[in-house]
Amino acid sequence: MSDFVLEADAVTKSFGALSVARDISFRLEKGARHGLIGPNGAGKTTFINLLTGVLTPDRGVVRLGGADVTRLTPEQRCRRGLARTFQINQLFPSLSALENVLLALTERDGRAWRFLRPLGQHADLIDEAMSLLAGLGLESIAARSVQELAYGQQRLVEIAIALASRPRVLLLDEPAAGVPGAESRLILDAIEALDPDIAVLVIEHDMDFIFRIARRISVLVAGAILVEGTPEEIAADPAVREVYLGETTHAH
Repeated sequence: MSDFVLEADAVTKSFGALSVARDISFRLEKGARHGLIGPNGAGKTTFINLLTGVLTPDRGVVRLGGADVTRLTPEQRCRRGLARTFQINQLFPSLSALENVLLALTERDGRAWRFLRPLGQHADLIDEAMSLLAGLGLESIAARSVQELAYGQQRLVEIAIALASRPRVLLLDEPAAGVPGAESRLILDAIEALDPDIAVLVIEHDMDFIFRIARRISVLVAGAILVEGTPEEIAADPAVREVYLGETTHAH
């Protein structure tokens, strides 16, 4: 059994003459808090799509829990413990926060077709959904429709939905994107409160956010890993500073 819950070995992907992932090798350990950063166009979303099965690499292998999942669909990978949130939220705005999480739970348990039965017949799932929301500080807004919630709260509902699949690995694709600064603290606190056994990979433009969350950081440039290290090592790396052309890369 591998010590790593998620691995990419020499993953490569091109679209015609455009190389978007170049021999990327990457390891994520159980309980990791790992950041993935890079300038616009670096290939971060492409890499996440390769990890999650949205894209299939031209060469290389993706492993989940030591098993080769390179040819598996996103749904198959999700059932094996790989969950993801997206840059743009994927919620049902007219449904409540609780109903959004319940839909994810019924889908997981193969009960989606019975969702129209009285909710009382889903008491176990309601309890689980409320527990997921409470773990993210959302119990007080569970009955409110998603469209009424602050955007930071909507992003937390997305994380609750991702957690509904009981993942071993959670990929957060720009969780603070579009979230006002005052609300991004909610996202930070929620990630810090996650089960320590879940490996978390955060892709984010907000450097302060990444340096607060991550214990290790990988820097992706032009479809390849430039450097990987602790936040302190990344902040001090002259190559990283050059890539960001003087943008703030200091740790907080």
